[in-house]
Amino acid sequence: MSGTVNKVMLIGHTGDDVKMIHFEGGNCIGRFPLATNETYTNRTTGEKVSNTEWHNIVVRNKAAEICERYLKKGDKVYIEGRLKTRKWQDEQGNERYSTEIQCTDFTFLTPKSESDAMPQKQESPSTEKTEQPAPPQNQPVNQQEDDLPF
Repeated sequence: MSGTVNKVMLIGHTGDDVKMIHFEGGNCIGRFPLATNETYTNRTTGEKVSNTEWHNIVVRNKAAEICERYLKKGDKVYIEGRLKTRKWQDEQGNERYSTEIQCTDFTFLTPKSESDAMPQKQESPSTEKTEQPAPPQNQPVNQQEDDLPF
């Protein structure tokens, strides 16, 4: 195999609401932490051990706006993306590194009754789909319950 793969798939709970950064030209980035848990039983003590891993998730443009609108702290979400390490300087001028998940696809897993999350799946912003899905047949176009951006 001559190619390489940089793919991450996570299912976890959001640790905070999505924080947005808007740029000139209309682009934006959304960031939020995602917690994944691992639970196992220690063989020697019989004690249950639980470990939490925190991941920094980054979503862009339309996907970021959708996440900001519908994802709340504690919601369960499936994230698909790739690892990206950034180099930056702190206030003291020291070089620092951050590893993030650049989200390319996501699915909200928390039921709407538990959260206001309506959409179930959003394609990556890089696919640039311009077609709008047809409204459900049993609902008039101008009387939809939510004003969804897709």
